[in-house]
Amino acid sequence: MHHSCTIFFLNLRSTIEMKMSRKFIALVLFFFIWQSAVQAQYRTNASRSEIGFMLGGSYYIGDLNPFMPYRNTNLAGGLVYRYNIHSRLSFRANLTYGKLEGYDSDSKEALLVDRNLSFHTNIFELGAGIEFNYFPFQLGHDRYKGTAYVLTEIALFRMNPKTIANDGGEIDLQPLGTEGQGSSLNSKSYGLTQLVIPIGLGAKVSLGKKASINFEVGLRKTFTDYIDDIGSGSYVDPTLLAAENGPLSAELSNRSLSGSRFGRRGNASTNDWYVFSGVMFTFRLGSPVRCNPQWK
Repeated sequence: MHHSCTIFFLNLRSTIEMKMSRKFIALVLFFFIWQSAVQAQYRTNASRSEIGFMLGGSYYIGDLNPFMPYRNTNLAGGLVYRYNIHSRLSFRANLTYGKLEGYDSDSKEALLVDRNLSFHTNIFELGAGIEFNYFPFQLGHDRYKGTAYVLTEIALFRMNPKTIANDGGEIDLQPLGTEGQGSSLNSKSYGLTQLVIPIGLGAKVSLGKKASINFEVGLRKTFTDYIDDIGSGSYVDPTLLAAENGPLSAELSNRSLSGSRFGRRGNASTNDWYVFSGVMFTFRLGSPVRCNPQWK
């Protein structure tokens, strides 16, 4: 009887150990299959992902520069991420920095020179959108080496228009309310963070298997007329403005050389634009997956 029980328990333990061993082996196999799938997906995503940087210039079109593209161009730069959905379409995100400025003293128009306004501001822009290639393009492919493309994005940008006061100091213009903002003269102020729609044209060419060079010009359609702190077509009464927003606000609102308060301050019918243009280098994050079919 004792011998039979011993044999029974030994067989039971052997059966349990065998089942646990099978489950353990199955679990280990599942783990390695899952890990391989994750790594393969990572390699796929990495092979389609690029990161890079842009160097170029930025300038502004608005009330203080209505006619001259590339006037007062400043150094600009940014970081770029691109995910190639297929050979004709890519998702893109970018963080861009530039500086915008304008001076009536640069103008050849006598009325603008007499107005004597000026501004400068740093621009920080965060955007994302779609690149569409005119021709199939695949980084490092022997056949699809280059293409022109169009870019459409939605972005936010941060501005802070400033000017140089008569004493030589740098002054933030938005808090002053130079057109009566924040007072009974004009209760509506403008925000320093604004929506913008970047629209760009470019061309890109592979540099070997893992890098590309891009040339791009991007217009920025804004929804504000206050990048330069000028939105109204006329000046506010300086006495009332000084009484409500302070004498510095009145002083910097109208800096006309002739001293007239009845001239034209700005163009209220159009919003401001700005432009980023330059060269961009991007680098693939991973190696291409050889077993994947060609992008279509």
